[in-house]
Amino acid sequence: MIAFAIAVIGSLIGLSCMARARAEKTIKAKLLWTVFGAFAIGGIAIWLMHFIAMLGFDIPGAVIKYDAGLTLLSAVIAVVVVGIGLSLVTLWEFSKTRLVIAGVLAGVGVAGMHYMGMSAIRFKGEIAYSQPLVIASVVIAIVAATAAFWFTLVVKTNGAGVAAGLIMGVAVTGMHYAGMAAVHVNGDANMTAPQGMTVFDLVFPVFVTSGLVVAVLLWMLFTSSNDPFTEKAEAA
Repeated sequence: MIAFAIAVIGSLIGLSCMARARAEKTIKAKLLWTVFGAFAIGGIAIWLMHFIAMLGFDIPGAVIKYDAGLTLLSAVIAVVVVGIGLSLVTLWEFSKTRLVIAGVLAGVGVAGMHYMGMSAIRFKGEIAYSQPLVIASVVIAIVAATAAFWFTLVVKTNGAGVAAGLIMGVAVTGMHYAGMAAVHVNGDANMTAPQGMTVFDLVFPVFVTSGLVVAVLLWMLFTSSNDPFTEKAEAA
């Protein structure tokens, strides 16, 4: 439940940033809000949600560690891929084709982060996946992400904005749990002890940092009514 709440909060903020980017007049302001949206969706709604959910992942009798490098890479993948997807509908003129491509990229970003994050797991054994469930998880992410973008860009009401955040939250968590349902663990007691960080060591500092990021983004969304770059130019 906490993971879903984080996914929805990050999605609502990220989609609000996307809508704000669409409304801005200058390319610099559009780019700024697009980057904010990418961090909110990719970093908070996707990455942080994944590792909060992974707090409940356990292999009986096994010590689980995480490769810090791959974990960081998974966050970068989520932010970058989602950012590219958002840019197609924030920096360019709206079209249905770009909307679909943006939704596909966002869905791929969700899935890519998830499976890269899973590859960072270290324990005495290996993880295998059920291919049909893996495919289903990716489809869930793409379809729901596309629907969330559509609600944000086409149905411009407060209710639609909330619905978009909930749908994007479903995209992220639905993909995660479908992907986890595909997992098969094969233990091997003869393997060497795993090296790396525990999931709590990863989540706690990122959770605190994400809380600050959320606070800053909310403050900017509610207090910045004009193009910040234009204001600076006028002040100069």
